[in-house]
Formats: sequence, C-alpha cells, structure tokens
Amino acid sequence: MRTILIAVALTMQLMAHTAAAEQLGNVDAGREYARAHCGECHGVEAAREDFSPNVDAPDFSVVANTPGITERALAVWLQTSHPTMPDFIIPAEARDNLIAYIMSLRVAKK
Repeated sequence: MRTILIAVALTMQLMAHTAAAEQLGNVDAGREYARAHCGECHGVEAAREDFSPNVDAPDFSVVANTPGITERALAVWLQTSHPTMPDFIIPAEARDNLIAYIMSLRVAKK
C-alpha cells in the first residue's frame, strides 16, 4: 500500500512538472510584442478601458475568453491570412509569446 501511495505521489509530481514545462512562450515578452505590433488595431491590455481602436479588431481579452479558444487554435489563426488584418508574418518565437500573453488574459470560469 505504501509503495502505491509513493508511486501515485511521484506520478502527480511529474504531471505537475510536465504541465508547467509545456507552457507556451513568455507572457511578458508577448505583452511587449502585442504593445509594439498589435496595439494599433487591437485592445491589447487587460484593463477594461483598453478598447480596440479598430472596431473590426477584437480586444485580446475577448479573443482569450472566446469559448473553445486554445493555444493551438490561436497558432492556426495567427498563421492564416485575414481580409481585415494586415498581411505580416509573426516570427515563431514571437508568436508563441503572443499566444502565451493572450491566453493569460483568460478569466477563470466561476
């Protein structure tokens, strides 16, 4: 019984470590990238009073809280051209950081 408890504890510790290691990108670097490259059209700050300057460009907090949005969905979306969005390429590392930042704006469900 004791061996099983130890094995379960070690497994849970490993799972927690693996989940932390899988976090995509750097939130702070993503925030800086968003401010520098996305803020002209999108509301990029977490503050409620930071609205998108362009009515066709959603606030990043709205994107983060869209039902079903995931890191993978954002990666695909950011690599796909959009008629209302400038055609520019986000470098892979910056893209991962931007995704990490956008996902950090997600509000936990109550």
